[in-house]
Amino acid sequence: MVDSDYWRRYYEVTAERPAWGTVRKAIELFREEDAAAAAAHPGAPPRRRFAVDLGCGAGRDARELLRAGWRVLAIDNEPGARTAIEAATEPELRPQLEVRVGDLGGVEIPECDLVNASVSLQFLKDQAFDATWGRIMAALRPGARFAAMIFLDRDESASDPEMSCPPPERIQDGLIDFQIEMWVEKEEDSQSALGEPHHMHLVELVARRLR
Repeated sequence: MVDSDYWRRYYEVTAERPAWGTVRKAIELFREEDAAAAAAHPGAPPRRRFAVDLGCGAGRDARELLRAGWRVLAIDNEPGARTAIEAATEPELRPQLEVRVGDLGGVEIPECDLVNASVSLQFLKDQAFDATWGRIMAALRPGARFAAMIFLDRDESASDPEMSCPPPERIQDGLIDFQIEMWVEKEEDSQSALGEPHHMHLVELVARRLR
């Protein structure tokens, strides 16, 4: 059962794990762009980047962004996430971190440079998934990026009516105005963070908004 006790145990297991490769890839792409801009315009003030982390959990991705000099709004459904992420974040990084507890199916997503959603969107029903996708797209200005790990239609969670596991074509169609910079689709018999057997089918993606 996915309840508050499940998430408490999940945070304990994952708090010290490294950031996912998708968010590391996005950070590196922005770093390369910012370095090129600095070389082209010497003396210009550095750009301060802002990310929204949807389904932040204990903050493995948010902390990677903070360490890279980003300002981060971390959002999660579970009240326990606030305690977990604040406890795991270095004190010197906390001024650049804002944590909100809210339903991902309806939470406001402000305009930002990056929306990150690592294995979080599957916990939305289809209608809420579509609405949240729309808010993500609306928050991303040209040049901004979307980094995500999304469960797909052959994942075993696809049989759960409380979850959303779209086919890969649906994700690609939703990124029509984007350049896809990373797309790694995986399907394997694996296990969850808590060691439970799980047939996994997901995509790891990074995409940059073109217009």
